Amino acid sequence: MSTRSFPESFLWGTATAAYQIEGAVQEDGRGPSIWDTFSHTPGKTFAGQTGDIACDHYHRWPEDIELLRQLGAPAYRFSIAWPRIFPEGRGEVNERGLDFYDRLVDALLEAGIVPFVTLYHWDLPQALQDQGGWAERATVEAFVTYAETVVRRLGDRVRYWITHNEPWVVAYLGHYLGEHAPGIRDLATAVRVSHHLLVSHGLATRAIRALSPHAQVGIALNLSPVVPASDSDSDRAAAQAYDGILNRWFLDPLFGRGYPRDTRQLLARFFEPPESDCDTIAEPLDFLGVNYYTPAFVTAAPEGSPQGIGLRLLSPEELRARGYELTDMGWAIVPDGLEQLLVRLQREYRPPAIVITENGAAFPDEPVDGRVQDDQRIAYLAAHVAAVHRALEAGVPVGGYFVWSLLDNFEWAHGYSKRFGIVYVDYTTLARVPKASFDWYRTVIANRALPDG
Repeated sequence: MSTRSFPESFLWGTATAAYQIEGAVQEDGRGPSIWDTFSHTPGKTFAGQTGDIACDHYHRWPEDIELLRQLGAPAYRFSIAWPRIFPEGRGEVNERGLDFYDRLVDALLEAGIVPFVTLYHWDLPQALQDQGGWAERATVEAFVTYAETVVRRLGDRVRYWITHNEPWVVAYLGHYLGEHAPGIRDLATAVRVSHHLLVSHGLATRAIRALSPHAQVGIALNLSPVVPASDSDSDRAAAQAYDGILNRWFLDPLFGRGYPRDTRQLLARFFEPPESDCDTIAEPLDFLGVNYYTPAFVTAAPEGSPQGIGLRLLSPEELRARGYELTDMGWAIVPDGLEQLLVRLQREYRPPAIVITENGAAFPDEPVDGRVQDDQRIAYLAAHVAAVHRALEAGVPVGGYFVWSLLDNFEWAHGYSKRFGIVYVDYTTLARVPKASFDWYRTVIANRALPDG
């Protein structure tokens, strides 16, 4: 018996997102999203690639559920496409969109798989963006109505709900750096968006619980330890500032502390969130979703640099020069960072439960004789699952782990150039080929343990 075993109640799973896998962007009444618009804008994505077809999950979902059944994972995290439910963002409900997720949830339950539903994974209806998007308070109200509509249909069978996936990414990559939809480059807008996302989380959490008292509600944050590039005072100050923007700006208000004072002061000239919203944001969580990929390595830089205020992140070349092994995304592989992050969350915030809602790595996988031997991914996952186990032993209440991702898919601005899946997808034929990491993960799940050694 492995000494690195996990509790029977521990939930293993995989995760996906609607725009990255579904395709069928103009079928059954779906309206356009900001990612449809962004990906069809020349120069915004790798080789101009779009999610028009993606993995064609909208038509191939029975095949994908069979893959989940073969994997043996007791849970599956997926997102609802807001523009399938409300093509205009609000107003008339598209019943055919709800019907699709009805069928998906029923099939998952029939296969013995627990659905974890994410309500917002970045695909805002374009009609709402045309009216100002997340920068406008009206979008908060529209999101709550959308959440209520989905929960009324699925809440009798879905227990676990995630309101938002990675609000930092939505705010900063989408509205400051302009690397994600809607492609805006304005820091004041980004800070306002971050606040409206958090307010919408709190209001939606209340609405979900009112409609489904048994519901377990959380939010998935992309969190990272922030490491100063040197021991210099300037680099340490830059790391503290970035920790505020990336981590504490979201964690502190969610856990009833309001926005962190130092970060409020840093961002005050761009936008000051109303203190009156803090009680709404602090609606108690049933679990905190943690998406972890890599630490953030930060150095001081001239004010106004792209990745923050008076700071920048080290480049892949700089990380490689420091001896780090990198994924295909250029991210340093640091499994200990996940353990450190989890211990910090428990020490500073005491969440009732933590679920690793995403963890995984992109590598340039290619089939050889019909098999994808992705040993680098197996090593990455094994090291990170081991870090989760160490955190459990340290008393951190981690209740589940979801690999990103089930399938190779449309990786946002990177198009189809980055492969995160434990299942290889041939984008010409759309054939699915389970990788060696799929077999490895199936064994871990079946044994509820990492092999020793």
